[in-house]
Amino acid sequence: MNSQTEKIRIQGAAGAIAALRDAAADGVPARGVAVIAHPHPLFGGTMDNKVVQTLARAFVACGWAAVRFNFRGVGGTEGVHDEGRGEREDMLQVIEQLAPEGPLAIAGFSFGAFVASRAAEQLWARRDIRQLVLVGTAAARFSVATLPAEAHERTLVVHGEQDDTVPLTAVLDWARPQSLPVTVVPGGGHFFHGQLPLLKGLVVRHLRAG
Repeated sequence: MNSQTEKIRIQGAAGAIAALRDAAADGVPARGVAVIAHPHPLFGGTMDNKVVQTLARAFVACGWAAVRFNFRGVGGTEGVHDEGRGEREDMLQVIEQLAPEGPLAIAGFSFGAFVASRAAEQLWARRDIRQLVLVGTAAARFSVATLPAEAHERTLVVHGEQDDTVPLTAVLDWARPQSLPVTVVPGGGHFFHGQLPLLKGLVVRHLRAG
C-alpha cells in the first residue's frame, strides 16, 4: 500500500501464506489489528485488490494495524482453492499468528466477506472482535454466516445498488431474517468504480463511531 508496508510469510495448513501489514497511522490511538480478506481467487482476487486496499486505508486511518493476505493458490501463498473451507482456515491462521490477542477487527470483500463471516462466527465466543466490515458480501453463491445479535452494532455491511456480480436482493435476503442493517451505495457496482473514496468514508465513519 505504501513504502511502509511490511511483507510477511507465515505457515498455514496448505503451506506458506503471503501477507502484508500496515501499521496504524501516526498520532492516532492504537485500537488493535484488522485482518482483511480478498475477493474470489479464481476470478482475479488478491490482497492488492483496490477495495481491499481501500478497507486497509480506512482501518489504518482509524488506529488499526491492517493485515491483508493472499488465499491459497494466489500470489505467493501455497495450496489450491478450496471453495471457502480452506480459505477460512487460512484466515484463522493469519489471525492466530499475526493478531493472536487483543482487540480484533475482521473484514472482507465479496468472497472475502463470506470467508470473514465464517471466521468471525468461529471466533466470536473467544476473541474480542470490535468491528466486522463486510463489503459486496457474496451472499448469492455462498452460505454467509448468520451473525450473533450482539455483533450487529459493531458490523458494517455495504453493498452497491447496481451490483451485477452479487445482486443486492441476495444480500437483503441474508440480512432480513437477522434484522441486520445494510448500507446501500446508490448507483454502486460490485467494485465501486469511482466510488472508493465514498466507501472509505463510510468505513471510517463507522469505525470512529464504534
